[in-house]
Amino acid sequence: MWRPGSSQNTSHPTSTLQVLTFNAGPAAVEALFAGGLDAAYIGPNPAINAYVRSRGEAVRVIAGATSGGAALVVRPGINSPQDLAGKRVASPQLGNTQDVTLRAWLQSQGMRAEATGAGDVAVIPQENAQALESFRSGQVDAAWLPEPWASRLLLEAGGRLLVDERSLWPGGQFVTTHLIVRTELVSRNPALVQRLLRGHVEATRFVNERPDHAMQLVDQSLRRLTGQSLPPEVGAAAWRNLTFTNDPIASSLRKSAEDAAALGFLQLGGVNLDGIYDVRALNTVLAETGQREVATR
Repeated sequence: MWRPGSSQNTSHPTSTLQVLTFNAGPAAVEALFAGGLDAAYIGPNPAINAYVRSRGEAVRVIAGATSGGAALVVRPGINSPQDLAGKRVASPQLGNTQDVTLRAWLQSQGMRAEATGAGDVAVIPQENAQALESFRSGQVDAAWLPEPWASRLLLEAGGRLLVDERSLWPGGQFVTTHLIVRTELVSRNPALVQRLLRGHVEATRFVNERPDHAMQLVDQSLRRLTGQSLPPEVGAAAWRNLTFTNDPIASSLRKSAEDAAALGFLQLGGVNLDGIYDVRALNTVLAETGQREVATR
């Protein structure tokens, strides 16, 4: 995160990177709106919401980060969508990416899941760590979660996989996380944005070329942030379900927007989602490093 107080000199920019963590995207969006956050790795639905709420002014998606890595994990004995009728299903946060995907999928299976918790299936938004404990204790019967939480439910809590979200998307590709920045940062300090993207592109190359080392670094960061490590088998399983990519996979974001609007979480109001992307700096960095540029149409 780039903080106010860093140099605004675009010729010789200096900056201090301070990293903050959020349980889910909607909380990060509020921090962006409040000016306490300049850039965030975030899921598609909170980014769409930020863009639409600000009438296309507040944020821009400047790069992709990950595809895949989300799943619906259920208790043994739940073998079909219809078996979820009358059950309680956890999602990370009301209106976040997995929450919207879960509700849209349930709707496609002929079941209602209202934001109030009413309907054929009760969707219970709660933090990922709480969802794991709720699943273990029997308070929820299933959860649609991102990695590594989906793998933790499978390997640590006796769950079984009902839906790998990749099966719902063309080519198994859908944006799970991308990099967004405040629009003001793009206009006032493009050099700083380009520096951020150079680091991002290098990190993406690194995790794809040296996955074992990258997993070790992730584990070290988790220990520093939480005081705990992931069991090796959980980390390996979660990693296999993720694709690290600079491509923001724009078509999947537009589908997420349609789903959120259909569920009543979003009023598009004629806002053109094409404007949410600004990948000019990304494509400059990709060209510098001999990589293929990305498209958003």
